[in-house]
Amino acid sequence: MKHPEVWDALLTSPLPWLTATVVAFLLAQEFHRRCGGHPLTQPVAVAAAMLVALLLVTGIPVEAYTQGTVPLRFLLGPATVALAIPLYEQRRLIVRTCLPLSASLLVGCLVAVLSVICLARLFGLGNTMLLSLAPKSATMPIAMEVSQQAGGLPSLTMVFVMATGVVGTALLGPLHRRLPDADHRGLGFALGLAAHGIGVGRAFQMSPVAGVFAGLAMALNGIATAMLTPMILTL
Repeated sequence: MKHPEVWDALLTSPLPWLTATVVAFLLAQEFHRRCGGHPLTQPVAVAAAMLVALLLVTGIPVEAYTQGTVPLRFLLGPATVALAIPLYEQRRLIVRTCLPLSASLLVGCLVAVLSVICLARLFGLGNTMLLSLAPKSATMPIAMEVSQQAGGLPSLTMVFVMATGVVGTALLGPLHRRLPDADHRGLGFALGLAAHGIGVGRAFQMSPVAGVFAGLAMALNGIATAMLTPMILTL
């Protein structure tokens, strides 16, 4: 590098990383569209793969990218809170389905946490890996905080949360084909519970009702995961 000071300044500035992230996502969206919306070409997964390839090719440490995208992670909180608006608009519909939603939330949260703990112990994963995996179905800010409080690695949890969202959203297509008459309230709630923010985005593409119930599931599952995961881990 002829001017290492310029290179160092670029590495420590958020501008190149924010630009790279936005460009990667736009390219991934176009790729997804040209592939006919195939579930294996989810824009989030493709964009992540592009950014990983960029880091590997350039030899730039992931810490530089993580530090440069702090503004994006900060926006996750307000974006989650903004989901309160469509929830308020659909409040009467939500109240009428309160009981089945409560039962679905409890079962879904317990299955998400217990299944990953059982599988981690079955395959002999270390305690740090287990603690990082346990909150993977919650939205990222909550999952990372739960992981840190429990003794896991938040950066590892971030990867698992993203993978969970991508896989959960990719499974929607086959599930919808098998259940063509399924209620969009149930599909949306399942997406938000299993695939958090990525699932919410996909649910809003299905219908506004599915998006509202996905947002509700994501919010409630975040609370349930924060409350239940520490209790389950102490058993």
